[in-house]
Amino acid sequence: MSDQPQSRKAARTTRIDESAPRENPTPRAGRNLYAAIGVGALLGALVIASLFVRVEFFVALATLAGVVGVWELLRAMQHGNVHPPAAPTLAAAAVVPVIAYQWGPVALASSVVLAMVSVVVWRSFGPHQGAAGDAAGGAFVILYVPALVSFAMLLVAQHDGAWRIVTFVLVTVASDIGGYAVGVVFGKHPMAPSVSPKKSWEGFAGSAVSCVVVGSLAVSLLLDGRWWIGAIIGALTVVTATVGDLCESMIKRDLGVKDMSNLIPGHGGLMDRLDSLLVTAPVVWAILTPFVA
Repeated sequence: MSDQPQSRKAARTTRIDESAPRENPTPRAGRNLYAAIGVGALLGALVIASLFVRVEFFVALATLAGVVGVWELLRAMQHGNVHPPAAPTLAAAAVVPVIAYQWGPVALASSVVLAMVSVVVWRSFGPHQGAAGDAAGGAFVILYVPALVSFAMLLVAQHDGAWRIVTFVLVTVASDIGGYAVGVVFGKHPMAPSVSPKKSWEGFAGSAVSCVVVGSLAVSLLLDGRWWIGAIIGALTVVTATVGDLCESMIKRDLGVKDMSNLIPGHGGLMDRLDSLLVTAPVVWAILTPFVA
């Protein structure tokens, strides 16, 4: 008889547990989808507003993003026992993009070289142990963040720069959205399971289709260029965006971190969102500059 009340209590507990509200499961893409969409939309609106209110606002915003990205990388590198000198790398993130915007590609190349030399010189005054790795890490950070951010500055400095940035962002975002949507529904064949297990060849195909379509439409409608130039940009963006994402994943795995930081809800760190954009910017600039007047 003593077992009967316990069984009734267990049944009531089971019914209560089943009726209790459940937390939303983490999607197959691995992030809180609603937070990611909301924050992504907010960031996109901020970028668009900065472009069309005053271009200098975009320059300041992109430069600030580069500084934050460098800060995140420097913190993450500490997990791998690499300690690039913070002062010259952060200074480069703040100065190099502005130089590119004001004086163009030659000044950009010169400033990047000077920034890397300053990192080596700065580190040479510290302890000898680990100096080579720290200096190499600092040079990598400069090439990865401020140098690549500066190609967006070269785009926006042109007469229709705001629309070139919009085109660049739209095509890159199309890669992320197309890959996410198709990968979540149809993804079965991992592309690089040891680096990014959730990336699939099906998602890559979805990225390719969406990038080519969006690139063709954006270049023809926003920049009055030939549609096939947009298609080429889209096809190349699939590769650059994927490479950027995989490189970022490889860096994080090597350093033993899940995200570069927890700065952005649903996204991780700012560098977790910039990876595709950074690698794509030079390609878009290299194609649009000679082929779209």
